[in-house]
Amino acid sequence: MDENSLRKLGTPNLLIDFSSNDYLGFSFNKSIFQNTSEILKRHNLEVNGATGSRLLSGNHSICTETEQLLSKFYNSEHALLFNSGYDANVGFFSSVPQRGDVILYDELCHASIRDGIKMSDAKAFKFNHNNLIHLEKQLSFRAETRKENEEQYIVTESVFSMDGDQPDLISLVSLCKNYNAHLIIDEAHAVGIFGDKGEGLVKGLGLENEVFARIITFGKALGCHGAAILCSAGLKNYLVNFSRSFIYTTALPPHSIATIQSAHEELRIINRSRINLKSNIAILLKEVMSKDLEQHFILSDSAIHSCVIPGNTQVKKISEALKEEDFDVKPILSPTVPRGQERLRICIHSFNTSEQIKTLISTIATFVK
Repeated sequence: MDENSLRKLGTPNLLIDFSSNDYLGFSFNKSIFQNTSEILKRHNLEVNGATGSRLLSGNHSICTETEQLLSKFYNSEHALLFNSGYDANVGFFSSVPQRGDVILYDELCHASIRDGIKMSDAKAFKFNHNNLIHLEKQLSFRAETRKENEEQYIVTESVFSMDGDQPDLISLVSLCKNYNAHLIIDEAHAVGIFGDKGEGLVKGLGLENEVFARIITFGKALGCHGAAILCSAGLKNYLVNFSRSFIYTTALPPHSIATIQSAHEELRIINRSRINLKSNIAILLKEVMSKDLEQHFILSDSAIHSCVIPGNTQVKKISEALKEEDFDVKPILSPTVPRGQERLRICIHSFNTSEQIKTLISTIATFVK
């Protein structure tokens, strides 16, 4: 393919993990694994699958119990489980905004959000990344011609999946109030990391009641699978009736739902993994500064750190060289990111050692300085 952008499936390896989204190491956490079995036994669920959609035969009691647990943990009126973050975003944006409505979304929003928006009958416009001045200009312009029954939706992520940076959520909430817009926040990469117990940035900032819907996913820091939309009772009822990615799919198997419960219990009672992660993030930032690499990195205090190396060929070459040093760091190519913004995406985990992080940054410095 042009620009050396052809993708191919990788294979399992024994390299040092600076690539996965398993930020807290929950995917191999033994307590979560054991507690999941206990939860299934308690529900008398010795089954391998859900057997059908939630609206047919797949609505086991553990589904409702887990949604109630999520509502309490994230301080939301209600929660609705989806099979993945992709399904949740596609299901929301393809069904909730109506013809004549307007969606304003950050230009770096995830592909699942953009795909859902494409399926909507609403008009959609992007605003410059994390640029609330540009967003307000669009809102101000549309206020002059806005029809009485026209709804406005503003969409962003609390932590962006490629840059690892964050929007000013407090100012964003204020903008939404001023222009009577519904705010939707994707918290996929904030859940488990931010907040007192890993509840995400929205709850961490006390903004739960100011957000129309939150999309949370469990395949990143929680190390399992699935997603949920946190919302009002009315919105949940609407999604159950009109969200096609919820209606027309077999429900999550009980084992996956029990694992979601177990992972949240681990978050609720144990902070050790989160403390280790924050310490490792601080080590990486210190090393980047000590090696004078700030100009190559996108500023972030999340688990995601990007070293920008323009050109698909060059970034793939450096990624391969890092593999030779036992580091699993994936190259992110255009068109996944804009041309000229190709990068090494470095994911920091609670289980990485200080020495591994220091050696990684020292090795990268030999290629980019």
